[in-house]
Amino acid sequence: MSRRILRLNELIQKELGQIILHEIEFPVNILVTLTRVDVSSDLGEAKIYISCLPDSWINKAIKILKTNIYDIQQQLNHNLNIRKVPRIIFIEEKQTKEAGRVEELLEKIKRKY
Repeated sequence: MSRRILRLNELIQKELGQIILHEIEFPVNILVTLTRVDVSSDLGEAKIYISCLPDSWINKAIKILKTNIYDIQQQLNHNLNIRKVPRIIFIEEKQTKEAGRVEELLEKIKRKY
């Protein structure tokens, strides 16, 4: 992956984090986190991976984000000083859950022996 794409991933994650923090209303006691951003090589789209605590609210959180996608995209377009701003797509982060599960299993095995 090119350095430019990596920098753009970081920049979009930072800007979207601020936009979501200040502009989007989530129900009380929900923590939504942008875990990573993957911008395509042609800069056409950016997959935004989302995790949520508690886990049971992830579908609701993504639905809220998708409902507000137009405003979020407009704000991102305004904040970024680049010619082509990627179209954002929100996706549930599954790698974090899988990694947590592996850690949990390893801990059980460790305690057993």
